[in-house]
Amino acid sequence: MAIPQIQIHQDYAKLGINADLGTQIIKQPRATFEMRTSRPELQINQPQGNLEVNQDRAWDALGLGNNLVMMSRIYSRSPDIALRGLARIVEDGNRMAQIHLGGNPFAELAKDWRRTFPDFDVRGPASYDNVDVKYTQGDLSIRANSGRVELHTAVNPPVHDYARGRLDLYMLQRNKVEITPPQIDAAV
Repeated sequence: MAIPQIQIHQDYAKLGINADLGTQIIKQPRATFEMRTSRPELQINQPQGNLEVNQDRAWDALGLGNNLVMMSRIYSRSPDIALRGLARIVEDGNRMAQIHLGGNPFAELAKDWRRTFPDFDVRGPASYDNVDVKYTQGDLSIRANSGRVELHTAVNPPVHDYARGRLDLYMLQRNKVEITPPQIDAAV
């Protein structure tokens, strides 16, 4: 005899999933940067120098110097010049006194006569170094003010945006259990 059997049939549930990836945006703004400079300054001050030229000794050597100095020389030399003048006059007188010896002393004296005064040399000593030159330079002053550089830097934070993706869950098939009983013959 055949034993009746119960048939059990099971269908599992099926889920459907639709998932989209999320999107994220990351931005990093540049840092804020400010720079200020103050210019350096340089001040230079140099007054003109002073040049002094003294030509007094050169003019004195040419006989064109100071009148007081020239007169002082004449005065200091005049006794000697006077004595030489007397000596020359005596010599000329002696020559004229010897006219009886022959010759013409008057014509010779007139021929030697000069209008200059060689005994009165009022010139100072001549030298290649008679001009005095003195130069005084101006004082140079330099003042410098250093410049500055100021830096201001600020780091900007990153910008982060995230948008979630979509997630859809749905049932494709429900789970079920089918139990099929055996066919029983009720007549028995």
